[in-house]
Amino acid sequence: MSEQQLIVTASAAQRIGDVERERAAGLLGEHVGAGRLELSEFERRVRSVYAARTRGELDAQLADLPGARTRPSPDGPRRDPRRARRARRIAMTATWAPWLASTVICLLIWGMIALAQGTPGYFWPVWVFGPWGVMLLLGTVAGTGRAPDPS
Repeated sequence: MSEQQLIVTASAAQRIGDVERERAAGLLGEHVGAGRLELSEFERRVRSVYAARTRGELDAQLADLPGARTRPSPDGPRRDPRRARRARRIAMTATWAPWLASTVICLLIWGMIALAQGTPGYFWPVWVFGPWGVMLLLGTVAGTGRAPDPS
C-alpha cells in the first residue's frame, strides 16, 4: 500500500464532529435548492450525514455532487448558523410535509363521508396519522438531541 493510500485511508477513518456534519447538511441544502437532489433523496442523505461518525461516511453522501467539500478550511472551522438553520428547516419540511398532506386528505375524506351519512361514524384517520406521526416525532426528537462530539 502506498503512502498516499495510507493517508486517504486514515483520513476516511478519521472521526468527525458536529461542525463537519452541519457543513455537509448545509451543502446538501444548497444542492436541493439548486435542483440537484429531490426532497426524498435529500432527506435520506441528511439522516445519513447526521448519523455519520467518520469522514468516509460523510464524504460518501456528497461524493456525486459538484463542489462537495467537507474538510475544514485552513483558518479553522466556521459555523454558519443561517446555513445550519436553513438545512434543518428543509429537512423538517421534507420529513413532515408528506405526513401533513396525508392527514389533511384523510380528514377531508372522513369529513365528507360523515356529512353524507349524517353521523360522524368511526374515526379511522387516527390509524393513518397516529402511528406515522408518533414515529416522525420520535425521529425528530432523537435526531436533535445529540450531544456534540469532542472533535
